[in-house]
Amino acid sequence: MELTPKDVAWNKIFEQYDILSHDFEANPFILSSEQIKRACKAFDKTSQKEPRLLCKQDTREDRPYIFIENGLFILPQKNKFYYILKGEGYVDIPDITSDIQNYERKLDFELESSRIGDSEMQYLDFAYANSLIRTFMNDPSLVLTIRGRKYTPSFKFNIGNYRLEVESVQTEVDAGYEGKASIVLIEAKNTSASNTIIRQLYYPYRQWQINTTKEVLPVFFEKRVIDGENIFYIWQYAFTDSNNYNSIKLMKSGRFRII
Repeated sequence: MELTPKDVAWNKIFEQYDILSHDFEANPFILSSEQIKRACKAFDKTSQKEPRLLCKQDTREDRPYIFIENGLFILPQKNKFYYILKGEGYVDIPDITSDIQNYERKLDFELESSRIGDSEMQYLDFAYANSLIRTFMNDPSLVLTIRGRKYTPSFKFNIGNYRLEVESVQTEVDAGYEGKASIVLIEAKNTSASNTIIRQLYYPYRQWQINTTKEVLPVFFEKRVIDGENIFYIWQYAFTDSNNYNSIKLMKSGRFRII
């Protein structure tokens, strides 16, 4: 197997701190950004020495081979500190094979600006402007109130046998909508994904659950091109136990063309 630059860097980190000898059944291994920089200081590439890039493992396949081989994944603990854990850190995003539903746009004019560029944000904004998000969530009161980076309060949660605590971890949602009784948090992608790290949904979910009194609803959104037309995929998830990272459950899904 040919190792990637990220694999080489993580192999060095694991070797320098003897991480594989750690008892992961008892507790996670805590790794600091400073330790990563120290272990990787001889590398030339930014991708091999920048902690933020090395710790970005958004899908199962993004993990370095040493993580995959040993059933490990990584989560932020607090500023410049990370947990390395054994277990399932990801959730499958099942393909939606039901018929594409025709959704009639709610605007009576063309959104010319939505044709410029190809970002997930603009397609999410287009879907919201035409009330597809409100319709899918069955909540006409939803308005855009959350966007960009924020920091979590301190909270505790369970993953398998672990009891973890995180504090002041940076989160970022692509859009958050508040209605009369709920808050909808959306993670948007512009390419097909078969799985995603649960953290992207769970940390913002806990953050807003603590900061508000309303029900918090995590949603995954994706734009795909099928036969030359934009099709919008939406999955609504829930955490059946707010203290359990792995209690994530798919509630409903659908795919739509806006006409």
